[in-house]
Parts: sequence; structure tokens; C-alpha cells
Amino acid sequence: MQWWPIFAIVVSLVAFGVAAYFYKWVNSLETAEGNIASIGILIRDGANTFLRTEYKVLTRFVAVVAVLLFLFYPKPIWQGFSLENIYMALAYILGSVLSGLAGKVGMSIATIANVKSASAAKKGLAPAFMAAFRGGAVMGMAVVGTSLAGASILYILTQHETIVLAFSFGASSLALFAKAGGGIFTKTADISADLTGKVELGIPEDDPRNPAVIADNVGDNVGDVAGMGADLFDSNIAAIAAAIILAAPLGQVDIVFAFGGLGLLASIIGVLLARVGAHGNPGRALNTGTYVTNIIFAVLTLAATLIFKFELRYWLAAFVGMLAGVIIGFTSEIFTSDEGKPVQLVAKASATGPAFTIISGFSYGLLSVFPPLVGIGGAALAAYKICEPLGGQAPLLGIALSAIGMLSVVGMIISNDAYGPIVD
Repeated sequence: MQWWPIFAIVVSLVAFGVAAYFYKWVNSLETAEGNIASIGILIRDGANTFLRTEYKVLTRFVAVVAVLLFLFYPKPIWQGFSLENIYMALAYILGSVLSGLAGKVGMSIATIANVKSASAAKKGLAPAFMAAFRGGAVMGMAVVGTSLAGASILYILTQHETIVLAFSFGASSLALFAKAGGGIFTKTADISADLTGKVELGIPEDDPRNPAVIADNVGDNVGDVAGMGADLFDSNIAAIAAAIILAAPLGQVDIVFAFGGLGLLASIIGVLLARVGAHGNPGRALNTGTYVTNIIFAVLTLAATLIFKFELRYWLAAFVGMLAGVIIGFTSEIFTSDEGKPVQLVAKASATGPAFTIISGFSYGLLSVFPPLVGIGGAALAAYKICEPLGGQAPLLGIALSAIGMLSVVGMIISNDAYGPIVD
């Protein structure tokens, strides 16, 4: 009996419990009245309408692909019926459904937490931060919990690693449309709000008298919450599925579920510890929470490696991936923070005219992708070289584990990402 997949399921259940607690906690906060409440209802109704319409279309797409999988994969059914064809189709559907469910749960709490956070802001920074962050944490816990639990349950039931790949494929299908569709809607509404309000009518930005502003806020929820959740659900399960496929021939599947489960456990601890003072900096608090969560993950996985006699080189590969993730986050902060030089220099160039704004902004945008590219490539190469002495396809498993390390604290990252559109 493999106990680590069961451990991953148990940690996922704990994550669901934390998400349920945060959902109830946010709901129990003081309800806003007047304009805040009425605008919040409009945003919630718009987001639900968009998601309902999008999911209707995606349901048809998923159904067609599931039928094709059943008919042709792993082999055409007219060449001999196999239960694996059914398993692949069902796993694909399950991946799509769980990805959509996680997005729906996250968007549901986001459209509640934004109103609660606005009301809590009257009492100070700390209450507003907690309302928004815990609302985002519901999304973080739901996404990672469902992806890890789904992969673990499928592997326990089938003992077949390619079934988990079909689960990942289902998540990818939904993520592709949810992220792209939500993103296009968001940016379209944002630009139309600016053109109509600021350019034509002279209405201040984000003024609710402009209907496009409501649409813009709807877009923030469907794109940056539901879409982002589906995207990272896909990334997390894809990393797990790839690692399982590479680990199975080596008899190392346990380490995949161990690191995945401990990463979620570290994220749970991180979101429970997140705080900001009355005069603190929310951005710094979010970054500190992410760094602390990474440290917890490194300590927990090292302890598990030593206690349960996992190969230390595999831990080093995951650790290298985790460091690459930290570096990517740090460089992103440098290029996008208003305290960083790039943003300040672009703002200074804007005084000269729009042409210089576009040129300088685009230049820094191109430059900003260089550190992540180096970090990802360097982590993959380092993980390969670290595991190369183990022989066989162990170096490839090392690369897969570095991806798991990079996404190890994705629960905390999603919580931070969902925090943004909630307070926006």
C-alpha cells in the first residue's frame, strides 16, 4: 500500500477545511450598505452570468473531446475494447469539472470578499487586508486541494500514471479558454471604460456611473480569479502528472505525492500565519508570507527525505526549482513595483509624451522576461546535472521535481494573486 498518495488526500481535505473556515469567516464580516452593496451585487451578477455562459460552451467542447478520447485513446475501440479508454475519458472529464469547480468557488468568494473588504477598510488597513487575503486564500486552498486530491485518488484507484495525464489534459482544456476568454473580456472592458469615461465624458477612472467600470470589475473576477485559478490548477496538475509518469518506472512515485502534499501543507501554514500591521505594507506582507512558506516547504521536504530515506539528490532538484520560483517572484517585484526603478523611469518618461511611455514600457517588459527565462533554464539544467549520477531517466525526473518545487507553494501564490482583484 502506498501511503503518500493517501497523505496527499488527507492534506487536501485539511485544505478544504481551511477554505471552508475562511469562506464562513469572510461571510460573517459586517455587510456593507448603500452604494458599496449595490455595486457589489452588480459585479457578482455580471461575473456569474459570464461564467455561466462560458461554462455552457466549454461543456460542449469537453463532451466532444471526451468522446474522441473514448473512441481513439489509447487505441481505437474497434481494434479491441479496453477499460482504459473509459478511464481516460472519465479522467479528462473529472479534470475539467474540478478545474471549473475550483474557479467557480474562488469567484464566488471573491465577489463577496470585495464588498466585505471595502466595508472593513473603514476600520483600518489590517481588517481590510485580512478580509481580502482570506477571500483569496479560499481560492488558493480550493485549487491546490482539488488538483492534488484528484490526482491522488485517480492514481490509487487505477495505479496507472497515464490516467493522471488525462486528468491534466482536462484541466488544460478548461484553463485555455477560461484564462484567454476572461483575459480578453477584462482588457476589452478596461479599455472601453477608459475611452468612454475619461476621454469622452471626463468621468474619473473607476467611477461607477460608467457602466463599463462595472464590466471591468466583472472582468477582473472572471479573468484574474476564475481564469487564473484554472490556469494554475492546470500548471500544478501538469507538473504532478509529468513527475508521476517519469517516477513510476523508477519506483519513486511516493516522492512526488510526498513533495506535493508537503507543499500544500506549507501553503496552509503560510496562509494561516499571514498578517499585516495597522501601518504595515500589504505588498511586503504578501512577499514575506511567500518567502516563509518556501522556507517551510524546504524544511518539511528535507525532513521527509531524511526520515523516509528518499534520494537526497531528488530533494536538491526540487529545492533548486523552489529557488528559481523565488527568483522569478523577486525579479517580477522589481519590474512591477512602484518602488522599483523601472516603474519610476517609465513614469518619468511619460512626462515627455505617450511615445516615450510606450517605448520605455515595452523595453522594460522585454527585459523583465530575461531573469525568469534564465531561472527556469538554469533550474532545469541544475536539476538534470544533480540527478545525472543516478542514471537512467532519473535526470528527467529531477527536472520534473524541480517543476514541483517551483510550484510547491502555489496555494500561497494563488491566494496572493486572488487578493489583487478583490481589493481592486
